[in-house]
Amino acid sequence: MNLSNLKPASGSTKNSKRIGRGTGSGRGGTSTRGHKGAGSRSGHSTKVGFEGGQMPLQRRVPKVGFKPINRVEYVGVNLDVLQGLAEKFNLTSIDFTTLQQHGLASKNDLVKVLGRGEVKSKLEVKAHAFSATAQKAIEAAGGSIEKL
Repeated sequence: MNLSNLKPASGSTKNSKRIGRGTGSGRGGTSTRGHKGAGSRSGHSTKVGFEGGQMPLQRRVPKVGFKPINRVEYVGVNLDVLQGLAEKFNLTSIDFTTLQQHGLASKNDLVKVLGRGEVKSKLEVKAHAFSATAQKAIEAAGGSIEKL
């Protein structure tokens, strides 16, 4: 086998329709465009979603909800998760790279520390945002927070 005798697998390619090549071809005459009307003329095109005058699907289906364009998405990490990390890996400081290494955040995420659970050890936590309860709990345990 070499480049001169390569060909596609049998059945994987089809011949294109040869339109407008006489009546004997089966696609002569009107060339598969039907008789008269806009669709038979050259240059005719319909708008996307046009359904022949019937109310189009995108106008029939009700619109619901609202998505604010400037919404900031945070990945939530709770206090009990932070405490578990600190105990398991003997940490005193938890920052964004630590959370990344342990699979709690991706590189483009913003992290918000949330208040579920409790902190028993003195932790220095660095994240993008903190809930009020999380902030109080960390500082009550003798730790500190830093917003990135």
